[in-house]
Amino acid sequence: MKRRSLIKAFALSATVVSMGFAWSAQAADIIKVGIMHSLSGTMAISETPLKDVALMTIDEINAKGGVLGKKLEPVVVDPASNWPLFAEKARQLLTQDKAAVVFGCWTSVSRKSVLPVFEELNGLLFYPVQYEGEEMSPNVFYTGAAPNQQAIPAVEYLMSEDGGSAKRFFLLGTDYVYPRTTNKILRAFLHSKGVADKDIEEVYTPFGYSDYQTIVSNIKKFAAGGKTAVVSTINGDSNVPFYKELANQGIKATDIPVVAFSVGEEELRGIDTKPLVGQLAAWNYFESIDNPTNAKFVADYRAYAKAHNLPNAATVVTNDPMEATYVGIHMWAQAVEKAGTTDVDKVRAAMAGQTFNAPDGFTLTMDKTNHHLHKPVMIGEVEENGQFSVVWQTDKPVRAQPWSPYIAGNDKKPDYPIKTAQ
Repeated sequence: MKRRSLIKAFALSATVVSMGFAWSAQAADIIKVGIMHSLSGTMAISETPLKDVALMTIDEINAKGGVLGKKLEPVVVDPASNWPLFAEKARQLLTQDKAAVVFGCWTSVSRKSVLPVFEELNGLLFYPVQYEGEEMSPNVFYTGAAPNQQAIPAVEYLMSEDGGSAKRFFLLGTDYVYPRTTNKILRAFLHSKGVADKDIEEVYTPFGYSDYQTIVSNIKKFAAGGKTAVVSTINGDSNVPFYKELANQGIKATDIPVVAFSVGEEELRGIDTKPLVGQLAAWNYFESIDNPTNAKFVADYRAYAKAHNLPNAATVVTNDPMEATYVGIHMWAQAVEKAGTTDVDKVRAAMAGQTFNAPDGFTLTMDKTNHHLHKPVMIGEVEENGQFSVVWQTDKPVRAQPWSPYIAGNDKKPDYPIKTAQ
């Protein structure tokens, strides 16, 4: 009896050891990649497509052999538009899931929430959305626009003859760090152009706000004082009722142009855009850009949506933060190949100067010192079909200025204040 028990014990032990080796071998053949976007709550309308395009990009890389001969394995988490939960999910991805990198966040408040976690644990975050600047971290690569790559050029356009020669500005945003800091920069910029405070109005609404009737009425009253433009930093699903109210009150782009910094093709998908024709958005990419690289990007995403039965797969669109996600994942993969490892310090060093032929039609470069992409700036007009026609753009990518020259004291800040591995 004892002999049979010992034989069984040895057999079981051998099986466990064998399974352990198999698991270790399997684990050694994958690289875990964190995808951290709100798939529920007020920001789901904007962030869910970023999750989808990230998964498409990972599939694309895996189909070509992966990275360092290993398959990328996505780990998707949903912080549910809950800013403290972003920090919890970031810590989970880095400590429990052992993600080599994380692609995620949309709002600046979510990025601010996770930043201490990435810096404490020396993780790596790729942030794909335009933001207010006034921040740099060795643990973040910013693939969206800084203010000089979106907000400042947009307001300059509104002040130009082509943009309507605006003299008064209604700054309307969601009440959190990105709109407030961006508008602080814009107010200082407008002052430098001779615009007085009496010609600048600032209004903020909570996340998820939906009753814009009074605000739009006030925009019309403010516009009675001279040529007025609205600069919108509204985020998430509040954009839908805002644009519907513009249409309800008969505001046309020829009367009061609205330029949005967080409204793209996805946010317009569920709106009747006919009354909004001519309204503006400032980005670094639009789906309507005509070049072979973008044609493939759009076609690949539509095919992915159909193959994976995404909601409304027949009408999916691409947009700027999706392109920034796509570029960021590819650049990270290139940097890992160059470094020969997923070690954060070595990948950080290898990211400096990385280039990628982007769907926007330009070869984008990761700056060697400030962790921001050099990006073209584009202004598009809403068309009836919910797409944008580009009415103005820079002739080449613009280097980001994370520290705005319109904020006092920024001229004394070094380009990159935190020592990084070189």
